[in-house]
Parts: sequence; structure tokens; C-alpha cells
Amino acid sequence: MKIRLPRPAARSRWFAGAAALVVLAGAGTWTAVADDGAPPVHREDRVHTMPGAKIDTSYFTAGGEGRRPAVLIGHGFGGSKADVREQAEKLARDGYAVLTWSARGFGASTGSIGLNDPEHEVADVSRLIDWLAERPEVQQDADGDPRVGITGSSYGGAVSLLGAGHDKRVDAIAPQITYWNLADALFPDGVFKKLWAGIFFTTGSAAGGGLTDAPAPDGQRPGDGQRDGEAPGEGQAPAGGAAAAPGTAGATPGATPGNPSACGRFQPQLCAMYERVAVAGRPDAEARRLLEQRSPSAVADRIKVPTLIVQGQSDSLFPLTHADSIAEAVSAGGAPVAVDWISGGHDGGDRETDRIEARIGDWFDRYLKQDESADTGPAFRVSRTGGVDSTDGRALLRGATADRYPGLESGAREFALTGREQTFTNPAGGSPPSVSAIPGLSAGAGALSSLGVGISLDFPGQSAAFTTAPLTGTTRITGTPQVTVTVASDTGEAVLFGKVYDVAPDGRGQVLPSQLVAPVRIEDAREGKKVTLRLPAVDHEVDAGHRLRLVLSATDLGYASPAEPATYTVSADGPLTVPTAPSVRTQAAGLAWWVWALPVAGVVVAAVLLVTARRRAVAPAPDPERADVPLEITGLTKKYKKSTDRYAVRELSFRVEKGQVLGLLGPNGAGKTTTLRMLMGLIRPDEGEIRVFGHAIRPGAPVLSRVGAFVEGAGFLPHLSGRENLELYWRATGRPAGDAHMDEALEIAGLGDALARAVRTYSQGMRQRLAIAQAMLGLPDLLILDEPTNGLDPPQIREMRDVMIRYAAGGRTVIVSSHLLSEVEQSCTHLVVMDRGRLVQAGPVAEITGEGDTLLVTTDGEVADPVVEKLATLPGIGSAVRSGEGLLVRLDGASATTLIAELVRLDVPVTGVGPHRRLEDAFLTLIGGSA
Repeated sequence: MKIRLPRPAARSRWFAGAAALVVLAGAGTWTAVADDGAPPVHREDRVHTMPGAKIDTSYFTAGGEGRRPAVLIGHGFGGSKADVREQAEKLARDGYAVLTWSARGFGASTGSIGLNDPEHEVADVSRLIDWLAERPEVQQDADGDPRVGITGSSYGGAVSLLGAGHDKRVDAIAPQITYWNLADALFPDGVFKKLWAGIFFTTGSAAGGGLTDAPAPDGQRPGDGQRDGEAPGEGQAPAGGAAAAPGTAGATPGATPGNPSACGRFQPQLCAMYERVAVAGRPDAEARRLLEQRSPSAVADRIKVPTLIVQGQSDSLFPLTHADSIAEAVSAGGAPVAVDWISGGHDGGDRETDRIEARIGDWFDRYLKQDESADTGPAFRVSRTGGVDSTDGRALLRGATADRYPGLESGAREFALTGREQTFTNPAGGSPPSVSAIPGLSAGAGALSSLGVGISLDFPGQSAAFTTAPLTGTTRITGTPQVTVTVASDTGEAVLFGKVYDVAPDGRGQVLPSQLVAPVRIEDAREGKKVTLRLPAVDHEVDAGHRLRLVLSATDLGYASPAEPATYTVSADGPLTVPTAPSVRTQAAGLAWWVWALPVAGVVVAAVLLVTARRRAVAPAPDPERADVPLEITGLTKKYKKSTDRYAVRELSFRVEKGQVLGLLGPNGAGKTTTLRMLMGLIRPDEGEIRVFGHAIRPGAPVLSRVGAFVEGAGFLPHLSGRENLELYWRATGRPAGDAHMDEALEIAGLGDALARAVRTYSQGMRQRLAIAQAMLGLPDLLILDEPTNGLDPPQIREMRDVMIRYAAGGRTVIVSSHLLSEVEQSCTHLVVMDRGRLVQAGPVAEITGEGDTLLVTTDGEVADPVVEKLATLPGIGSAVRSGEGLLVRLDGASATTLIAELVRLDVPVTGVGPHRRLEDAFLTLIGGSA
């Protein structure tokens, strides 16, 4: 929640008028972004008029008057310039002139989405470079040629490649998790990637919600909320004009009032292409041609600038093969290239933002500032999982490097496959499908595959499997495995999905590295056809004693299989060839840390335990006397490592009983989130304890199975129904279906017939209730809800309030953290108010709000105005005003007895006198200046 400080009215009017004049004059607006210990960053917001669109931009500079190189930063698909603001400010402080913009059809920019159409989005980049060439503070290589680099993720990464290919003035680029050939990304080997394509076009239709956006603190995107002098954000008209009407440059071609385009703001030819392919279930030549024209691969021979390629391992949308193609093409042109495989990607996981942005800064220092001392890092780096951080459950990463990019086939080893010729079927309609990567649900499980974490499913009778002997030694797969098979189909055509599992020695536990599959369409296969399959590129370590299992499936959830039933026969014609990239070595510094730090740490820990006699970390025995108490917190204290004198939570104690709806309140920084994280076992307290139903909470404590939590908005598959999403989620937990209590949770959530509809048709309120229903699966005895009404309108908030009350009515307990005090007052039975990590007050809502110097006087009939005015002027009375309930009288020295006597003397028909205090009043009084 943002709290704005009031300003003098005259100043506000002057500022608003001045800002309006500046915008109307086309000069943009300036604001300064403060940062302690760093030069202020000046931001100029400006709307550029381009052919067919108005492009919303922000321009960042900081410190000094000398000339400096410029950097353009593009955003991800579905996002806006606000998403890259933080990176822009960092680069500006590092001595760059930085320009960000919202691409056509996104944010406050108008125009149609062209998927980086060279005649539109890419031409916009060249026009922005023209504008940079006129800036006096931007360094010039020649007249009209500024020193400029481009970076961006996904959609913005592709436009950096395209910008370099179409405009020779670009001097260096750093594309991240992006594509080389968009046709290959959405139609790999002739198979339609229907799930990702559907997300693309659904996102574009809504013109909001990004594929690559990472939430800022408190769930806000960087730049959300319009500041004074800032250009409008998403959903607002750009400065200088209202939202475009249909038929204008900013509208979707072909859309009319009451008859919007089925594909929202996409260009008509893209909309028609998607609908054609989605109906047919397979791409045609025209669809490939259309996407290839808009791909960096179309200008492969023209990209001749230093290129830092960042690609995600956990990415079923743009896998590592795209980075390989980029590296091959740029290297062929003679330009310097570095490749960095990060842990995360479009499927989730750790995007390593701080490290990557620092490396991009070094890259530009070397090739834009011409700083020979800048360390651009290794030619190749890959992030590898090296365990799990017990404090927050995140994978610990360590880097492995090589002095040259090894490609995807280096250091090949062969493993013989066993398994007879196998026959299986493609079911009618391609359903039920196998499951591999699930955008929005797998949540980076691919990045944890080396730890035995993953989600995968193959149905019997719909796949063939071939297995190696147990590996005699540990083997690291780095690149693309390959295998030759013979495939026959009774229809003459086959669509297969190849994958390689890491199988445990018991033969049952198996992990799909990075959750990836490789699709292939095989024609003329009636009599049998030999094909070589290139399987997904991964970096994955297989332990000694494990096996590799090649699986060829007829279906996959993310792709379109033939609707016609078919029978396939497959045999393995050779070994499984696995690349090992022997030149890639784990960084020596990383190994040295473990070698010397662990023994030292052991000695230090032992000494500390001896000196302080701290209790052992063994969980205390359950307390049978508190077995019926949902939650009891005693002396809870937590101080984060980087804070030497400030506690996040300090000596917090309170108790929650069955049937209560407890509101957890406090200003930002009060310690609410830290308390909830400790309650859920995500972090450990420094002191004190938390007991749930008598059991002490530790990470992974069995009693946590009785706790359900809704902390952030859940990710649902838009094409599945609400019920199907919940069933898929529950299956992923591995718990018995009977334990889900699906019907009971759904009845409480109150979604009714909407459960049978696709989630993409849901309103925000329905999605929120579905997320709450997901948290209620298994009917946990203790339900924790963090800001459950965020983004809801008043009717939806009322519905959410009813959901919480109904859930607690069954004898269960709800803890809700919310900024909406009026809702807390109406839905909660008890409150805990925190400030600066400490407990301020706890108790029933009525008890906390019932104190105060304002009394409510109820009357039999309306009191005349002269009487109200007379009452307000009496000694000891601060004010008297009418309300919908009667009279609100604020005492200023007088007692309640004196007030009643005066009311009788003035012949006021009094029916009752009692305390009146809103929760907001009580809250602000309790926390004082922290508000």
C-alpha cells in the first residue's frame, strides 16, 4: 500500500499545470530518482509519435556532464517499460544514457503487436536510436551514429538481435532467454507447441501480464503506480492523447466496438495465422514463413557485434538450442561471443538477476566504454545446482566455465540401449496426454532436477521405453543427446516426443532433466523410417549406478498430437549418444570455498555451542496439553544477517484458538511477512518457538500438513477448467486423492458451475477464490492467507470475506494479513497488531476498537440542526456531527455522564450511548508515527 504525503494545494496546482504544459509541448517530463550514496537518476518520460503508433519511453541519466554511451532495454512479452526500470537506473548510475520503451500494443504504447515485425517494432528501435543521436550527452561514433548497445529478455532479447541485424549503428548486444527462429520455437520439427502459443496469444489479447516479469517487493512491478511527472502506466492513455479508438493507429485492425478482434491487439495476419494453426493442430508453410520473417535468424549474416547470450536451462519455450544457433551465427560473422546458461527460464526457477545484470554491465563497459580492463567473464558459463538452502528452500548454484563455447555435441559418449521393438498407440484426440513442462505450474522444477525434483507422467500403452545398463561412474550430460530409431505408423505419419530420464537404481524413481521433451514429426513412415532424434539440450549430472531411459511418447500436454488415432512401432537402432563437454570445469574458487570453509565453519560452530550452551536443534516433544490449540507463539525473535541492530521480529507472543479468524496487522516493515514465513517453516527463528497443535515448528515438520497457505497468486493453466487445475495440483503433491476433500473445499469457495469452465474465462475474483480453494485442499485445520483481497473490487471482496467466515465456521482457524482495515474489521474475530517487530496489542476486534473518546448517540428520530450545533458548543464537547447511525460526539474533557445529562436537558430523544471507534482509528493510534 502506498501512502502519499499531502502537499500544499497551491504547489500541487502549479506542478500539475506545469507538467501539463510540458507534455503538451512534447518535451516530456523529468523526475529524479533518489538512492542513498549514489548520484540521483534523472528520468524523462516522453511519448514518441511513430508511423502507426505512439511509443511511450523513459530516458535515464545520472551525474556528470560528459558524453556517455547509450543503452536501450526492451521488455518481455506482455510487459512494459516499467518492468526494466530498476536495471535502467543501475546502468544510468554506472555512466550510461539509458532509454526504455513499451513496445507496440503494450503498456501505454498504442499500435498493433507485430511480434517484432521489422517494418514496425524493429523500425521503432532505429527511430529511437535516431533520437539518441540528437542528445548532446550521448557519445557519437559519427554524425548521426551514437555509441549504443541493446539488451532485454525474451521479446526484448529478440529485438536486440534484430536491432543489431537491421541497424549498423548498434555496437554491442546482450539478449536474454530469447529465440533465434520463432517458427522453430512454436513449431519445433513441425509440431505445434499449443500450450505456449496459446499463452502468447492470450497474453497479447489482454495486452498485459508478462511471460518474463519478476514481481518487485510487495508483489508490485517496478514502476507501478503513476508518479508525479511520470508517463501513464499500463491501461492508461499515453500522455498527449486519449486511448486510441478503433480504426486509429492505436487500435487493433479489424476490431470494431462490440466486436473486438479474437486476438486482441495482434496484427490481423498474425491473428489469422494462429487461429488457422490452432484449429488444424499443425503449422503450414505460410505460418512458418510469417514467423521466420520476424526472427533474428532472418538477418543472421548481418549480426556482427559483440554478443553476450544468456539462455535459461529451465525453458521449454526457448530452449538452449536457440542460444546455440545465435552463438554459431554471430561467431561466423567474426564478433566476440559469450554464452551463459542460467538456472531459470520461462518455466520458472532462479533467473540470477543480480549476477546477470552485473555481467551485462561489464560487457557494455568493455565494448561500449572501450574499457580494456573490464572483465567480461568466461566464454562459456553454466549454473549448476549444488544443494538446497535450508533457510528458504532455494537451490544453491555454483558456476562451471570453459574458455570457449563447447557447443551441444562436445565429448560424446555412447551408452547401449536395451529393449525390444515396441508398439503403442496415439489415442483419439491425443488425450490423455503425457506431462513434462507445465508453464506456470512446474515453477522451475527443471532447475531442481539434479536434486530429484520434477513433474512428469507417461501413460502405459502410449509410449515406448529403452534403458541403458547402470552407469559405472558419474556422468555429466552437457548438450544434446542423440539416438537413431526406426518408426512405423499405420497412418503413414507419426508425431513423437523424445525424452531422457535419469532413473534411480531401484528402477522406480526417475527424473526428467529440466522437464524437457523434444518433439518430432515423421512423414512417410507406413513401411518404417529410420530417423536420428536430437533430444533436449540439458546440463545434468547422472550418478553412478543410475540408468538412462529413452522414452518416446505419442502425446505431450504442451503440444498438439494428431487427432486421428494411430498405432506406432518403434525400435532403437543404436546407442544413446551423450555429450559431456569435458572442457567445462566447475570454477576452482567454488571448490576452494567448500574445501576450507566447511572445516573452519565446523570449528566455529562447535566453539559457539560450547561457549553459549545453545540448545540442540532437535524439535521439542509435542505438548499434549496444547494439542487443541491451532497456534501459540512464544518469545519469537528474528534478526536478519545484514541487520546489526534492527530486529525483524522481537519477543512476539500470542495465541490463536479454534474457530477464530485472526487479522495480522501492522505497517510495512512491522514483521508480518517474517512471522508468517517462520510459521510456515520457511525460515528459523533466532529465539522463541512456534507450536501448531502442540507441535514445535521446524522446516519440514509433519504437522505442517495441517496448515494451508495462500501467500501469492497461484499460477493456473488457462485452457484447463478450475476443477482440472485443482486436480492436477493435488496429484503433483503426491498425496492420495481421497485426502483432497475437493468437494468440501470447493463448496466453501463457492465457485459453483464456474468450475467446469476454462480458467481463462474467470474474473479476477474467481481466480482469487480458486487460489483460496487450492490452499484449502485437504481442509487444513489452520489456513494462512496473505492479502487475499488484492486486486478485487468491492463485490469480490465481500465474497472473499464470506469464504473466510464460512471456513472458520467449521471449527477451523484462519489467519489473514491484509491492508484493508475495513474488511479486517468485518471478517476477523480477533486481531494481532505489530509494529517494528513487536506486539502492540492483541485481542478481540470489539475490545481493540471499543476504546476511545468518541461516543455514538442513538436517538428516536432525527435531531434538529440547532440542537446539534448547541451540543457542539457545550464545554468539554469537542464536536457533534450526524452519522447514519445517530450522532457522533467527541468528548474534550467532559465525561459520558455529563454528556447524557446535557442530552436530557436539551430534550434529545436518546435511546443509547456507547463508544464508537473504527479499526482504522484504533490502528493509527496504536502504531503512532509508523503509519
